[in-house]
Amino acid sequence: MFLFYLCSASFLLMYQALIFYHSIIRWLVLIALLYAVCRASRGYRSNRSFTPTDNAVRHWTATVAHIQLVIGMLLYIRSPIVQYFWKHFDEAKKNPDTLFFGTIHILLMLTAIAIITAGSALTKRRPAGRGQFRTMLAWYSLALFIILLAIPWPFSPLAYRPYLR
Repeated sequence: MFLFYLCSASFLLMYQALIFYHSIIRWLVLIALLYAVCRASRGYRSNRSFTPTDNAVRHWTATVAHIQLVIGMLLYIRSPIVQYFWKHFDEAKKNPDTLFFGTIHILLMLTAIAIITAGSALTKRRPAGRGQFRTMLAWYSLALFIILLAIPWPFSPLAYRPYLR
């Protein structure tokens, strides 16, 4: 019995830590994407060359997004909300909160990460110059839009969580 309580307590601590890191890194992803989009926009408008700093911004934005993806996938596997959603699908899909975390959030976020990954790869492979900025601007802006839709903001009608957990 003691082992059961020990495992339950360690699971709860791990789950809470994952939620905390997922909440913190969300802000890093948003800041990185906003910075990358602004930098790409300025570079495109000013017709300047794509510098190693621009390339580092492209790379680190994708890296932070991928770290968030790994934490999000661990949360998805461990989440009691998601487990309930899949065990009681017919009943749970009627609840906007469980439907959001069971399908909508993960599908939109996976789409956004795929867009960031493709945009990063395409930007890296473009000839140096304005085309790199245009590619990064287009792909990262689309990903940012999707992420902003998929975050459970405190004012969201689908599912709401505090700004920081």
